[in-house]
Order: sequence, then structure tokens, then C-alpha cells
Amino acid sequence: MKLNLTLSKIAEITGAELVSSAPDTKVTAFVTDSRVIRPGDAFIALKGKNHDARRFIPEVLEKGAAVVLAEKGFELPAGSRASFLLVEDSLKALQELAKYHRVNSTLKVAAVTGSNGKSTTKQMLRAICETAGETAANTGNFNNQFGVPFSLLEIQPKHKFGVFELGASHPGDIEETARLAVPDVAVITNVSAAHLEFFHDLETVYKTKTEIAKCLNFGGTLVYNADDAMLSRLKTEFKGKSISFGFNPGADLRILETEKFSFTYKGEAYVLDLKLERHDKLNAAAASAAAIALGLYMDNVKKGLLAFTPMPMRMERLHKNGVEFILDCYNANPASMQNALEILGREISRPRVAVLGDMKELGETSKEYHRLAARHVLDNGVEYAFLAGPEMKYAYEKLKDAPGVKAFYAPTPQGWTRDLSAVLKKGGACLVKASRSMNFENILKEI
Repeated sequence: MKLNLTLSKIAEITGAELVSSAPDTKVTAFVTDSRVIRPGDAFIALKGKNHDARRFIPEVLEKGAAVVLAEKGFELPAGSRASFLLVEDSLKALQELAKYHRVNSTLKVAAVTGSNGKSTTKQMLRAICETAGETAANTGNFNNQFGVPFSLLEIQPKHKFGVFELGASHPGDIEETARLAVPDVAVITNVSAAHLEFFHDLETVYKTKTEIAKCLNFGGTLVYNADDAMLSRLKTEFKGKSISFGFNPGADLRILETEKFSFTYKGEAYVLDLKLERHDKLNAAAASAAAIALGLYMDNVKKGLLAFTPMPMRMERLHKNGVEFILDCYNANPASMQNALEILGREISRPRVAVLGDMKELGETSKEYHRLAARHVLDNGVEYAFLAGPEMKYAYEKLKDAPGVKAFYAPTPQGWTRDLSAVLKKGGACLVKASRSMNFENILKEI
């Protein structure tokens, strides 16, 4: 965090009750980890469903913390020289502080959401922006109601651009974080079946993802996927500035069906010396459109995309012991599963091997979508399917007697790793795909 605010100002921003003998004391940063507190630090005791950092307050005071921000409901220690900021909701206080910090900065901000491809799009756009100036961005899974405010508080005067990924598991999640980021450019990559345990249907996913448009800064631009059946509605539903992208002939930034990544925009054609799978062409187009909306030049777009390095475990290509591995186990939902199996189906190496684990958070639709995954296995010429997890059992039921594919199933991968090792001695191409909680990247260590 990079703050320079007095205690009284922080109290005003967060609506806190200030208990202090020195309200003009400056705070430059809050620490959230009690283990690294040093004398004079400010500590924010966040409280969540399963965590209450207020229990560490005596410890941080012993270590010399000078300021504590915490929810009301604990007894102030007698005789403490520390200052206290007492709030009703510690998360809301953190978020208001982050929003204040963002709106008082001078950088241009792009926020990226969508069911698939948002992390890759964010990283591509970040690479483009970095060709024109210092760029702030969230890292890893810092894309939720806690991670986004922490990331926004890292904005510094040196930053010219900010690129932030916004994730959602429930209705309202995007509006909660987008209102903090106040994006100058909002990107929606697509709408597909993800987290349906909480969203229940695609219409709710659409409404949640498009919440980002309501949070645009004055004069901001919405960037959306014209190929997406649901997002194409934005052409008439959204009344502000927008740039659509996709293979669709009506897209503002139209991707061309060429081997290298190429597109047209405002009557001009652009070709990059870059070979991408179809899904990554869409991600690159989203990043390019967002960069244009941020005021960057095509030269920046080309330099940034050529410098971009794919993220680990997201369609990551690895060559080991004569096998072409496609490691895509950072996350999984029906759309990304179909896409990954189609890519495996285009591989020349034989045999084609699919190592698949559960797609999580699909709720009542889980059985249906796992059976559909079996259909995609068959449609893409997969010779061997290794399946694990309680939900993948539904896919196995469809595959166990199907011609053309030999299917293996076990509750965990350990039930078939020896068989997988034997199959891969022949070489070939192997897709490893599952939701993050399945930890399927460990399979490569075991074989």
C-alpha cells in the first residue's frame, strides 16, 4: 500500500470512529500480516467469514504497532498509546480506502472480466501498456473483493496505466470491485457456464459480468466480444462508447482467418508475426481493443503482444520424454474444457490423451456438463481418456463402452497413473485439464 494520509482523513474516508491523541499522524501503509509488524506500523485487522484478525491485536500492539483499524466489538486495551480506527465493516473500510486512492491517482485504468480468458487478456494488455509506461496490475488470484482493493492500494505516482482483473463467483461481485477500480476501459471477454452453483443460469452470469459497464469512469469505453451470443446484445443495450472485437464481420476490431494474428480496425489491416490458437486470438483482440481505447498506438500493441509470455498452467506447452503436454489446470469450466479438447483434437502427434478432472461449482448442471465433456472427447478423436473426481464419473459412464477411446476412471489420479505412464511411453499429445482445486499439475511429477 502506498498511502500518505492522516488518521483523521482515513477516518473520514472509511467512516471510522477515531480514538487517538494524534489525529494528524500520517499513515503511509497498512500491514495485514501480524507476523511482519514492526514498531510504528499500522495494522488492519480484517474480519471475514472464517477469519477474524482482531485476535492478533494484542500481539501487534506488543510488537509496537502505532495504528490499528478494526471492526468494533473488542475491548480497547487500557493504557495503550496506539491509535484506533473503529469501523462497522473492515472489508468495506478497506474498499473505500482503495477507491479513494484510485480516484485520486492520475493513471488510466482498464478492468477485465469474463468467464474465460480474463487472466490472459489482462496479462496481454499489461504487456502492451508496459511498452508505454509503468503499469500497475493485480497478481495471481487477487481478483476478488479483498484482492482488488489491495491491488489498487499499490498504485503509485509513477504508474501511467493500471490493468486489473475482476473475478466473480456470485451476483453483484463485479459491481462490488468495479466501483472501486472506476475503469476508463472495461473489458468483457465472454459469458459462459462458470460458477453456476451460485449463478444458476447464463442470464445471471451475463447480468453480473455487464455490471462492469455501470462502473465506467466518465467518458469511458466498453470493450466486448461480438462473437459471444449474449454479449452481442450490448450493441443495442449499451449506450456509451464501445469497441467490439471478434471474428464476426460486424465487429469493430475484426480478427482475420489467417495463420498469424491479424485484424482490421477502422479500415486498416494489421498483421503480427504471432501464431495463436483461436481462443488466444480473441484474448489478443480484446487486449488490442482495450489498448486502443486507452489511447495507445498500434506500435505499442505489436511490441506488447510479441513480448507477452503465456501464464503457467493456462494452455502451457511442455515437451517431456517425447510427449507434447498441454497443461491447462489453473481452472476449468464447460467452455474452456471444450476449447482445450478441440485444441488436443488438432494435434498431429499420436496417441491423443486427455487427462481430465472435475469442473467445480456447476451446481445442478454438473452432471449435464460433465457428460457433455465426454461428447467433446469423442468428437475430437481422443484415443485415451483418464478421468478423476466425483463429477468426472458422469463422463466416464458415457465413455467406458464408447468405440474409439479407451477410458480409465478413479476417484483420484493415483488410481491410474501407472496406466497413464505406460500409455505415454508411446509419445503423443497429452492434455491435462481440471479445476484448480484438483491440483492436476502434480500428475506430471508422479509420472
